[in-house]
Amino acid sequence: MRGIFAAGVLDVFLEQRFRPFDLAFGVSVGASNLLSYLAGQHGRARRCFLGQMSRPEFLDPWRAVRGGHWMDLDWLWDAITREDPLDCEAAAASGVEYALVATCARTGQPRYLAPEAERMLDALKGSCALPVLYRGVVRFAGEELVDGGISDPLPVREAYRRGARAIVVIRSRAADFVKRDRLVNRVGAWTMRRSPAVAHACRTAAAAYRDAVAFLQSPPADCAVVHVAPFTALATRRTSRDRAALDRDYALGRALGRAAIDEFERLRHGEPLDMVG
Repeated sequence: MRGIFAAGVLDVFLEQRFRPFDLAFGVSVGASNLLSYLAGQHGRARRCFLGQMSRPEFLDPWRAVRGGHWMDLDWLWDAITREDPLDCEAAAASGVEYALVATCARTGQPRYLAPEAERMLDALKGSCALPVLYRGVVRFAGEELVDGGISDPLPVREAYRRGARAIVVIRSRAADFVKRDRLVNRVGAWTMRRSPAVAHACRTAAAAYRDAVAFLQSPPADCAVVHVAPFTALATRRTSRDRAALDRDYALGRALGRAAIDEFERLRHGEPLDMVG
């Protein structure tokens, strides 16, 4: 649910016709936000957060106690397809190379998926299938996938490896946030104990996050990063559905989205950069 911050950033990008990108990565709910942006569907991501994603059919901790999904992606995919579908054809034809990040259940390694329009929703579900909250894996292109955030939560190194030298990063965590090893990682590892590679990825997820943050803080000399992040923790938590908090964080995303555009223009003109937050 913290992804509503990025929804605000990307809605402003659409309003300002700001799309200077050759390559775009999305991870977990960030992949959903990204595809709405590439499809030009202004406001769609916000509607999904405030609508389908705020319903108890999607998020229900008591259902998890009874052996079901805390986060029911299967219900969500059906509901959004009926009520506010992603324009997969437009996203695929955007002219921007894209990669949806998922984690291979067999190896625990990241997979950078670039599906055609007809398979886009399947790949997106794989990117979002967070262990513990969603019980199970998603099958795509002969592989079993889980959430990309446990193997490559901020794929800045992969972007750099592919040639990106001016990178815009949108984070839903505070600018100074550095992930530590937490109980949730150990619980995730235990939940996925029958998939040893995923269990290992859960245990090392915090280290992967710290490695990406290290890149953001000290990028290579030939790379500039526009870092869009709140100064403090968002009002919204991972599974919260408080409308006031969601509205506040969407508005914050809009404000920092406008600042990010200005910062990128400074980069184009060779001026020194500040972090946007």
